[in-house]
Amino acid sequence: MTSTIISKPRKTLTAALMAATIATGGAISLSPSTALAVPAGGYADLVETVTPSVVFIEVTQKALPVSAESKLLQQFQNRYGLQVPVPPQAAPRTGLGSGFIISADGDIVTNHHVVADADEVKVKMADGRSFTATVVGSDSLTDIALLRIETDEELPVVKFGSSEEIRVGDEAIAIGNPFGLGGTVTTGIISAKSRDIKSGPFDNYIQTDAAINRGNSGGPLFNADGEVIGVNTAIFSPDGGSVGIGFAVPADMVKTIVADLSADGTIDRGWLGVQIRPMSDEVAAVLGYDAPKGAVIEAVQADSPADKAGFKAGDIVMSFAGTEIETLRDLPRAVAGAEPESKQTVTVLRKGRELELEVTLGHLPKQDA
Repeated sequence: MTSTIISKPRKTLTAALMAATIATGGAISLSPSTALAVPAGGYADLVETVTPSVVFIEVTQKALPVSAESKLLQQFQNRYGLQVPVPPQAAPRTGLGSGFIISADGDIVTNHHVVADADEVKVKMADGRSFTATVVGSDSLTDIALLRIETDEELPVVKFGSSEEIRVGDEAIAIGNPFGLGGTVTTGIISAKSRDIKSGPFDNYIQTDAAINRGNSGGPLFNADGEVIGVNTAIFSPDGGSVGIGFAVPADMVKTIVADLSADGTIDRGWLGVQIRPMSDEVAAVLGYDAPKGAVIEAVQADSPADKAGFKAGDIVMSFAGTEIETLRDLPRAVAGAEPESKQTVTVLRKGRELELEVTLGHLPKQDA
């Protein structure tokens, strides 16, 4: 397991699809810095309450087998008695991350990149107890995974809050496992909402001035009431260290993904079957908009739900199931969040005229995910 790097022109960002790392790289993780307004008495009571529910995750990936090339070199050496350097077999790879317990019988949320390709997942609690966990399901598109541990004892849990209701400037508290230190608390504020960092089609991150470090991946971002408002996942960084720009998957999205994973370990997303592009400035001006909005349909896939509903190339999607489509990324998120086989009303502009189309969504093909 290695860290994922996202790059933009003239900027290097480490989208720390952070976890501690398996193998060579360092996956990077998150945690907030200093809050503007500290409650009377500080955060000690809140931290004492929620810390037992925050867990530290250790993952192991088995050693890779000796390659065919290495075997041939060994055979050559044995046959001719020549000393040919043979690459050693790789050692097992390990990594670290964070997570939090959401059910008393052992459901745990973390990041997908923390447990991806892991052969063994160990969960260590704040009180020192350790469990072997199974991966119930994992979603790479939102970087969320659901683990489960078996125990006869009732486990301490944390509750989700509403990420929709948080405001820029609200306090944020993170607890996690940076560099394997465990039980580390950092605080900050909500710096921005609905950030798109180009890491996937459903980007909608909470931004916080978190001091993010390796091993915090998958840990909770709390509000001042001790509710989880996000899952710490990524940072922007020119060199892999924290520069105070961290990102968390919002709790409202996490709740939906976790519920879906809990049902059968997979994510079933709605599918429309169109290729889209942004509205141009020229088209926006002709339509009388101050700025581009909506999503322009560039192509309609044959036999797709959109094709059967009468969508055409050139249509501009303005709303989907009552949700306004302000930017291009609003449409994929809205469609993916709707139930497959559900009927939805879509408002489009076609040659300057507003139309309402009824579409029955399909299932997003697994290979597309």
